[in-house]
Amino acid sequence: MIAMDLVRFLAMASVPIAYLLGLLSYGHLLVVSVICATAGIAFTAASGAYLKHLVAKDHLLVANARFEGTSWVATAAGPPIGGALIGLLGPVTTVAADAFSYLLSALGVFRIRGGDVAAPRDPATRARASDLLHGWRFILHDSVLRRLFLNSVTVSALIMATSPLLAVLLLDEYHFPAWQYGLAFGIPALGGFAGARLSARLVARHGLHRVMIVSGWLRSIFPLGLAFTQPGIPGLLTVIIVEGLLVTCMGVFNPINATERLHRTPADHAARVLTAWSVSSKLAQAVLMGIWGILATLTSPLAAITISGILLLATPLLLPTRTHLADPESVASAEGVRVA
Repeated sequence: MIAMDLVRFLAMASVPIAYLLGLLSYGHLLVVSVICATAGIAFTAASGAYLKHLVAKDHLLVANARFEGTSWVATAAGPPIGGALIGLLGPVTTVAADAFSYLLSALGVFRIRGGDVAAPRDPATRARASDLLHGWRFILHDSVLRRLFLNSVTVSALIMATSPLLAVLLLDEYHFPAWQYGLAFGIPALGGFAGARLSARLVARHGLHRVMIVSGWLRSIFPLGLAFTQPGIPGLLTVIIVEGLLVTCMGVFNPINATERLHRTPADHAARVLTAWSVSSKLAQAVLMGIWGILATLTSPLAAITISGILLLATPLLLPTRTHLADPESVASAEGVRVA
């Protein structure tokens, strides 16, 4: 994880240096983007595998919920802060500050002392082309992981496919001011924080399967509400309400999904599984973004967004049933959840 943070730091730091030397180009930015994305996938896989060693099984849901809540807070606060920094200091200084943040992250990881946890070495942490195949094979072999994987990848891809289209719809066709557009996606992120904080409590009260199914269904129903987006304040309120409900359900569902995934993955397979999962999700998002861009060109952004919402209605059918989840270790882990 420290190595991945240092890679991202060096890549991002090269941007302001190249700018000052008059060598910055689009190709340079593209290479930096690819390096940071690749390092991000590796960091996510390593951090998820390491979390399995750091946290006891009956605390995993709470830990994942806290990470999820922090992520949504960053999503809500990041764009406004970034915009303010660009306005005050300029883009070059802001990129340099972003690069420095990866150094702070590396320092934070380094502060996790070896005495805190003895994590066995996962052979999958050595990058090999076959690791993805091993990860996919393990996921497809387990009925619950397979269903969670297909559901998660499909839902995230269909939702992300509409993100550029919403930007075109709101900013270009409906002429929303930039501050309203930021408001439309900043406020709902707070719902993700609230949902994440409620996730463990809801599981402790109502059971893992019921909360997973209800939140999984709701996060697939609400996006269809974006089909009713219109110009002006009514459209702004529609986006805020729909995105807020969607993100709140995601905040509840995602920690459960992450916890069940870790429960069902042995330590020596964790990095492979998480890498395969992340790579598949990113690839699916990229492919559907391209397809939905073509679809919006042939029809309209609103029509393409509506089609995505309709397709999302079928995705909960991929979720695990109660029978699939009736694994002794998994059930014991779910019943042992403690809420902090």
